Formats: sequence, structure tokens, C-alpha cells
Amino acid sequence: MWQQLMVTVDEDLAEDVSDALMEAGALSVSFLDAGDQPLFEPPLGTTPVWAQTRVVGLFEEAGDMAAIRSALGRRFGEERLRDWSEETLADQAWERAWLEHFRPMRFGSRLWVCPTGFTIEESDAVVMLLDPGLAFGTGTHPTTALCLEWLDAADLRGASVLDYGCGSGILGIAAALLGAASVRAVDIDPQALAATAENAAKNRVGERIVISLPGDLPDFESDIVLANILVNPLMELADELRSRVRPGGRIVLSGILAEQADAVASAYAEKGFEMEPAVFSEDWVRLAGLRRT
Repeated sequence: MWQQLMVTVDEDLAEDVSDALMEAGALSVSFLDAGDQPLFEPPLGTTPVWAQTRVVGLFEEAGDMAAIRSALGRRFGEERLRDWSEETLADQAWERAWLEHFRPMRFGSRLWVCPTGFTIEESDAVVMLLDPGLAFGTGTHPTTALCLEWLDAADLRGASVLDYGCGSGILGIAAALLGAASVRAVDIDPQALAATAENAAKNRVGERIVISLPGDLPDFESDIVLANILVNPLMELADELRSRVRPGGRIVLSGILAEQADAVASAYAEKGFEMEPAVFSEDWVRLAGLRRT
């Protein structure tokens, strides 16, 4: 059995309360939205929380929740800690529990993302093995799905690819499985780079994927640049991303809300790309373009 302790705080207190719970013996701490507030565009290099954040600590069964609540009240002030709640959780196979919600998914005609424990029987299937983890990207979000569908339809044989903002590595690994000769996977988060390396090894494409922080990139141009990183970074990085696409090469952009598509397409057209019509999924958009020679 496990104990879960939850409290709502203002955003400026969330990190401190998280640290205090860990100091009190929490096995893990997570943040939830306590006020139905979307977080679409966090600034580069930040870990945003909500204005009203639900801080959730997981403790062993023997943990003294009353003593922990009292200690946090003394430290931060009872008036700043709201809506306390406790829950007892039964033991289960946590490492397999996510399988109830994560099943094999197909993108386009042949590309599959498949978690551990499943197999795909189709003879022409290109199968990526990927389990949910801390780094973003399993194909369930429309922006990732849009990019995977583009990759499935493209001729990647022998291509060089840059996955800028790689997260779990899903796009770069998909490109390698679909025939890309070389992939560079880039992210500002070391945890994302570690997840990419692990997933690339699991899919036996690690020898074709070079992983690095943005600041460690050498001068080079790719046949294809993929960037699924939301609109503010896309606009800020327009010159950088253009410089990474060879003349005649292609760029694929996502993480863009529908109402932002025209502005992003115009910005990249000004950088020398012939932009294709936007492709929509739910409230999200994929843009693709060809760098003019």
C-alpha cells in the first residue's frame, strides 16, 4: 500500500512545497492543474506550473501524513496551503499499468508506435518500440501525430535529418526506421537527450543518431529539419532552423495552434521557404516547406 498526499498552492510556492515533500520522504512528487488553466507556450528552458497548482506527493504506507502536513503548515503558513487531501493506493504492477491506456498506434500507411508487450503482424509495417516516459512524445498528441504522418509519406531513403526539440526522440527515430541515413537529435533538456538515447538503442538505430544540446551543434545542413516545439521558439529560431536546411531541402514545423498558422507560415516564407498549405488536427497545425535554391 502507498499513501498519496495532495495540496493546492500558488505557483510561486509549488517548487518549494515539492522540495519539502521530498525532504519529508516522498518517493515522487508531481504537479497537476488545480484551476483548468492551459499551458501552451512555456519559455525556452523553463518548467512552468499553473497559477493554482496541485502538488501531489507519493509516500510509503508507514509515512506519517499528519506530521508532514503539520510541518509544512509551520514552514509555509497554513493559509497558503489549501484543499489538503489524502488517498491510499493499493499495490499494483506500476510499470505495466500504463498499458491500459497506451496501445499500438498507426501513423500513415505503415509506421507504427508500439509499446512493450505488443506485436504488429502486418508484413510491411515499420514498427517503433516506445514506452511512455518522462520526456514528451509517444505519438498521442496531435502535433506529434502530424509529424509522424508526414514522415510516413516522405521518401527518407539516404536522407540527413535534424530533429530539433527531440523530446523522447520519436521523430528522429521514426526517420531512421523509415530509411534516413543520419539523424541529429537536439534538445535543451538533458533528460530528453537521455530518453532519446535509450529509445534509439531499443530500436537499434543508435549508430545513426547523434544526440546533442543545441549549443554543441557543428555547422551543417540537412535534407530535412523537423521542429515540433510550439510557436514562440519556432519564431525565435527561424534563422537558426533555416540555416540547418540545405537549399532544396524541406522543413516540417508543428506545435502550432490553428490561429497561429498564418503568422508562422509568413515568417518562414520570408526566410526563403515555399510553404505548403497547413494540415490540421484538432486545434493544432503542421506546416511544411521547401527551401528555395
